[in-house]
Amino acid sequence: MRHDRLPDGFGVRLDPQVRAYSGGRVLIGGSPTRLLRLAPEAAEMIGDGYLEVDGPKSAVVARRLLDSGVANPRPRLLPSPQEVTIVVPLCNNAEGLARLLAVLRGHHVIVVDDGSDVPVRIPRSRGTRCRVTVVRNDRRGGPAAARNAGLRAATTDFVAFLDSDVVPRSGWLEVMLGHFSDPGVALVAPRIVALDPKSTALARYEHTRSSLDLGRRESAVRSRGLVSYVPSAALLVRRRALLAEGGFDESMHVAEDVDLCWRLERAGWRLRYEPAAHVAHDHRVRFRAWFGRKLFYGTGAAPLSERHSGLVSPLSVPSWTVLAAFGFATRTVWGRLGAIMTLIMVWGRLRRVFTELDNPTRIAAIYLTRGFVGGLWRLASALCRHYWPVTLLAMILSRRIRQIAITMAIADGVADWFTHRDAGGLDPVRYVIYKRLDDIGYGAGLWLGALRARSPEALKPTVPPY
Repeated sequence: MRHDRLPDGFGVRLDPQVRAYSGGRVLIGGSPTRLLRLAPEAAEMIGDGYLEVDGPKSAVVARRLLDSGVANPRPRLLPSPQEVTIVVPLCNNAEGLARLLAVLRGHHVIVVDDGSDVPVRIPRSRGTRCRVTVVRNDRRGGPAAARNAGLRAATTDFVAFLDSDVVPRSGWLEVMLGHFSDPGVALVAPRIVALDPKSTALARYEHTRSSLDLGRRESAVRSRGLVSYVPSAALLVRRRALLAEGGFDESMHVAEDVDLCWRLERAGWRLRYEPAAHVAHDHRVRFRAWFGRKLFYGTGAAPLSERHSGLVSPLSVPSWTVLAAFGFATRTVWGRLGAIMTLIMVWGRLRRVFTELDNPTRIAAIYLTRGFVGGLWRLASALCRHYWPVTLLAMILSRRIRQIAITMAIADGVADWFTHRDAGGLDPVRYVIYKRLDDIGYGAGLWLGALRARSPEALKPTVPPY
């Protein structure tokens, strides 16, 4: 991890999900969840949950809080928007390009025409209020190659990549630029929202559960965290960082954005997801195109597993969760007894971890419950999404498994609808149907990619002991 000092005036605030104990000297939170112990002097600096850097000591504490995932940045220093070049990779979407250029103001825009059937021409009109340069690739190299061509043509410190099917909302750039006052940040991504959220039932579902929309919660981007990658539909990057890492992998035509995030992380750079910045995306809402896109995304796991061994796993749950879930699923006295004993053993270990805190018994019970419920949800989701071919085969062979799987598929879908019910306004029946079709498409792509690669790596679950 890079050890760039945070500048004076830079602030950090504890994440709302983090819980403080022992007068603020013990923090529990982050993603993945961890326990962070602070010296009394460091705890005093945080005070009411906010810390502003005003010297070397506070800079060290602020950096530790950020890197532990228990705090989020509140920068006050902004690079100038004039230091940003916008790169638009394009292939046969002149209408989308015109719509995008109409909302951009005062920027230098590099349009990389990746072998469009009709070469791009930028009309000189009042609708275009930015300086536009067109770079033409006569042979199609794919989005990664087009972005790299734009990256090499840019000369500014920062580059914003915008696909031709997006429309940035007001203030999108300024909100993200502030993160670069942290010299260790290489990439920031906005929240991708729907351009047309209400036209059809499928559009309402996609507005709620688009693969590109990573939600409302701000986060660091880490391979094993809550936000493990960000999509390349809209990105703001530090140009020298991407050039140093070779830019996008041009041999990848899917999941190249995930690969870039993980390579930057491995090189010690920090990445942020900033949901306060919105960029609208023209989602695919015709069923054939929508389902095909889900399948396409699933095929990206196999090439990722070849490049990032151990990071691509459809399912990661502790072994104790698997044992307890299996025990309860047997619906036998001995199975339930074994599951209960497993949970009691884990509770005892957690209680020893929390011994120094007030009421460790209660705290251990709370985190055991959260961990177990979260693990069950991940298991149910994976069996319906990533491993549905295996689940389907088991359903055919066993009536008991068939009953469990149907219950699980409905419960997982309804729980997901309840979590997102305020976003799209879709009724639970149609939501669950679309959710299951979404999972079938992605899961089919996952298995297809593994078959093409002749490798099961992308299908292997991760089962750590705790």
